[in-house]
Amino acid sequence: MAGRKCLALIAHDQKKDEMAEFARRNEETLRTHWTIFATGTTGGRVLDAAPALDVTRLKSGPLGGDQQIGALIATGEVDALIFFVDPLTPMPHDVDVKALMRLAIVYDIPMALNEATADRLIANLHA
Repeated sequence: MAGRKCLALIAHDQKKDEMAEFARRNEETLRTHWTIFATGTTGGRVLDAAPALDVTRLKSGPLGGDQQIGALIATGEVDALIFFVDPLTPMPHDVDVKALMRLAIVYDIPMALNEATADRLIANLHA
């Protein structure tokens, strides 16, 4: 669909339920205005919660999916990033988190790190 924007979704550890609920609650807006790339497990959870969405699942984050999202940002294929990082669990993939945040900043794309900001991001960017 012409005019659709591309959104990347990543949820680490205990934030996967929150991402699935975010997708379910915003399914109509996401379905109408966004094409979605998501890391493997997150993408599966999103599709379970909101099956009408156009989601391309990449590898699981720790197995390279975070880097795949980073490459899509660097090549201009991602318009926005929603990245629910779990701040209360040990993060063996902390370097992946930092790399994705750095790329979103370098390429000046909108980035949401929590649900309140994610709601505003998708509401404002689809217009």
